[in-house]
Amino acid sequence: MILHNGLRLDANLKWLFTELPFEERFDAAAAAGFTAVEYASPYPFPAATLTRRLADAGLSQILINSPTGEPGSPERLGHACLPGRTAEFRAGVELGLEYAVALGSSFLHLPAGIRPDDVSRDRAFAQYVANVAWAAERARGTGVRLLLEAQNKQDAPGFVLDDQAHAAAVADAIGEDHVSLLFDVYHASIDEKDVLAALREFLPRTAHVQIADSPGRAEPGTGIVPWPDVFVTLESEGYEGWIGCEYGPAAGTEAGLSWVKEQIR
Repeated sequence: MILHNGLRLDANLKWLFTELPFEERFDAAAAAGFTAVEYASPYPFPAATLTRRLADAGLSQILINSPTGEPGSPERLGHACLPGRTAEFRAGVELGLEYAVALGSSFLHLPAGIRPDDVSRDRAFAQYVANVAWAAERARGTGVRLLLEAQNKQDAPGFVLDDQAHAAAVADAIGEDHVSLLFDVYHASIDEKDVLAALREFLPRTAHVQIADSPGRAEPGTGIVPWPDVFVTLESEGYEGWIGCEYGPAAGTEAGLSWVKEQIR
């Protein structure tokens, strides 16, 4: 969905059009005006099936995540910071890159993970940095950029990245040729004192943006985030990437899309 002011919205099919089976969401997104999609986990489906769905609907794939553990498990937000789980992390990156290349996905997000209670913060963080550095080297030449995302501590207690600055420090240490930030406005609105100031500060390192309102994680306009200012900031700062709609519609996906005209000047 390309807007009049140059901002580009893509549909996150994990969150939007959930009224339909997953494989039918591609056509629904295209019918609603989206030209690109993202979703965390393509892995339940053969890559060829998803590639065909994308082509039939005329959609581009923007982002997928590397594999994580099952919902409710200690690994639900990734293996990257878990000592002793390097083999699983690397296998997940290999699979993620395989799918990303097959789908033409621009980005592979590496979920950082939750630090186990019996592992020190420093040890978990060191493991995370080492794993991201390995993944960056492995991704060289694939055309896929790796993304790092800070998640808020209300929803993800123990998440190994403290905030946007923490994620940016990792990206800077590894090198901008390989790794960029995923700036999630929902998470930042909870953890950062000033979400607009954080957006302006870290946008130069950001390759992808995701949006949802806070509290509630529904569509923009349902919470307290100053959305018109967010979009003005993205435009004025020259952001040219995609904006992933990663929210749970309050009352149905298509009805909820009215926010676009209401919140973007």
